[in-house]
Amino acid sequence: MDPLSRKRPPVRHRGLKIFLLFLFLVVATGGAYAARVFYQTKSSIDKTYNPIDDKKVSTTIQDKKPFSILLLGVDTGADGRIDQGSTNQGAANSDTIIVATVNPTTNKVTMTSIPRDTVAEIVGRPQQDVEKINSAYNYGGEKMAIATVSQLLNVPLDYYMTINMGGLEKIVDAVGGVDVDNPFAFTSSYTGGQHFPKGEQHLNGSMALAYARMRHEDATGDYGRQKRQQQVIKSIIKNALSVGTLTHLQKLLDSVSTNMRTDLTTDDMLAIFSNYRSAAKNVASQTLQGQDAWIGDGAYQVPTTAELQKISDSIRTALGLSKETLNNENTKLNTQNANFQPGGEYYIP
Repeated sequence: MDPLSRKRPPVRHRGLKIFLLFLFLVVATGGAYAARVFYQTKSSIDKTYNPIDDKKVSTTIQDKKPFSILLLGVDTGADGRIDQGSTNQGAANSDTIIVATVNPTTNKVTMTSIPRDTVAEIVGRPQQDVEKINSAYNYGGEKMAIATVSQLLNVPLDYYMTINMGGLEKIVDAVGGVDVDNPFAFTSSYTGGQHFPKGEQHLNGSMALAYARMRHEDATGDYGRQKRQQQVIKSIIKNALSVGTLTHLQKLLDSVSTNMRTDLTTDDMLAIFSNYRSAAKNVASQTLQGQDAWIGDGAYQVPTTAELQKISDSIRTALGLSKETLNNENTKLNTQNANFQPGGEYYIP
């Protein structure tokens, strides 16, 4: 049975998700040999294809335009966890949420992390529902998550990828591990209390998983975890683009086929190889910053209208779109909570 279709308990910690978008770019560095390998492994890639009902098929990649992709992470396969989700029905929360943009003109990739506790209107619910943004996937799978993130930031989302943690260790090991620069020493509460010293170090798959998932030992909580994720992501991209990685391509694709679903077609991926590969060498990252807030008994992150506007402008610019003034449920609530102080009560009618 597909691990992405089984039920599991609610999840708490998430890992690295964006790298699969760029992982395939390694093929382009190998010329005709790489193309042959790609077609030989086409069956593995075909297993990941999972379009969303009634979602318009995007031709952005085929038209060689900047494109966006929503990456959703579910903590499946790690520590024995499995996911109950599917495209057409509710699932466990997607606690890693990243909007990635790829621009072939500027040769730049930008990844924007959205904290899981960010307050947002869950688009598509029968009634107006404002909750933590990671619950959108729980209620309505990828379709509802796409609609919710798109409305929050007023940005189009051309494609999606849902990725579980089951293949992370294999993928990191297949690219020869990752290099990170740890800002402070800590002992992770995962994997039996593994210690990570301060400074530069090389991590294998299991170590990278523990490094990226740590949150409680970091004074900045989820924001610190996102920075570690971004470190590992960038190292994966760098290593995946090396010619030497081609020898591991079959192993990588085998891991992908059982740990990802997406509405990117094989033709889309081939177009990425041909037209977007140089962008993966220039990766920038940012995070939607929120303020601590209490809504009832729940702890949330509430981004200011100025912060939402800044992130919206950044993503739209990366996609070659003009800036637009945000006007959504978040901005309306911020206006109603004009006297809100960080750490205090945030009012939702």
